[in-house]
Amino acid sequence: MTSLVCTSGANGGTRTLPYPSFSSYMKARQPVLLRTARSLTANPSDAEDLLQTALTKTYVAWERIEDHRALDGYVRRALLNTRTSQWRKRKVDEFVCDELPEPEDVPAGDPAEQQALHDAMWRAIMKLPTRQRAMVVLRYYEDLSEAQTAEVLGVSVGTVKSAVSRALGKLREDPELEPVR
Repeated sequence: MTSLVCTSGANGGTRTLPYPSFSSYMKARQPVLLRTARSLTANPSDAEDLLQTALTKTYVAWERIEDHRALDGYVRRALLNTRTSQWRKRKVDEFVCDELPEPEDVPAGDPAEQQALHDAMWRAIMKLPTRQRAMVVLRYYEDLSEAQTAEVLGVSVGTVKSAVSRALGKLREDPELEPVR
């Protein structure tokens, strides 16, 4: 491996790489390649280490790379190969046990009771004022965010928050939903 070359003596100790084209390539493409590395790992720190390892491998092979227009592909392949090697080397702990550690079957609820609860919930929702009902349905049945609900209804996010809070309070007090609590 080629070492760094010192270009100035006593006035600051500036160092330059023997391959200035590698240095410029690395500076220009590092953010894009880091995004690729992050897509291969869950941890951002691991992605940085992965990219550094791949760039080190690229640096070592710099003279052998004939087509410098295909450097991104070379580095991406180095990223992938390095990540695959790391994955293969990881230690997997397996423990032998007499019984399988699986959860016991949770009995499914009675479909008639589930339908009765569903009907009771809809009757309680239908008792809400129109505006609150629309907000509850959009937030919890259509799974929209507060901002999306506000946009659909043409109101502010604060209005959605307060109206939904009041609606949920009314639903908590509904006597028909008492058995659920």
